[in-house]
Amino acid sequence: MAWNNVLCMYYSRTGNTKRAMEEIARALDAELVELEDGVDRSGAKGWLRSGLDAVRRSSPKVKYKSKWPLSDYRLVIVGTPVWAGRCSAPVRGFLKQNGRDIRNASYVITRGSEDKNEDVFQQMDLYAPCGHRTAASLRVGSVGYEFWQEEFLRQTQEFLKEGRW
Repeated sequence: MAWNNVLCMYYSRTGNTKRAMEEIARALDAELVELEDGVDRSGAKGWLRSGLDAVRRSSPKVKYKSKWPLSDYRLVIVGTPVWAGRCSAPVRGFLKQNGRDIRNASYVITRGSEDKNEDVFQQMDLYAPCGHRTAASLRVGSVGYEFWQEEFLRQTQEFLKEGRW
């Protein structure tokens, strides 16, 4: 079933968030867009810089190219890795710059730890006044990864079918 007019936006330092968002965009027939902040975050130095940016709550300017203005999408799904218990700095920057333009948001966070980091959803809501409709905390390679991804897709499809947007 094509959901059209759904946008999947993400930032990914290591590729885990990218893979998760590609799978979600494919399942929802959604547009997929990567956020770019122009900062070299590769390797150990990039890991350290990313963690410091998260702790400092940095909000860098980001670039992205979507087909339509954010306000024209029925749903914008924002994907981010968890850095030091927070959403990534590029995603924070994106939401601070553009969160008011989003009519309906959903969040996907990818994490390396056992902690689900669900408080990251509330952190993201600070910059997206509409709040989130659905959310998933995914740990790539964990036993429950597929279950939570499928549950996120099921809830998102239900939201879109209801037409509350």
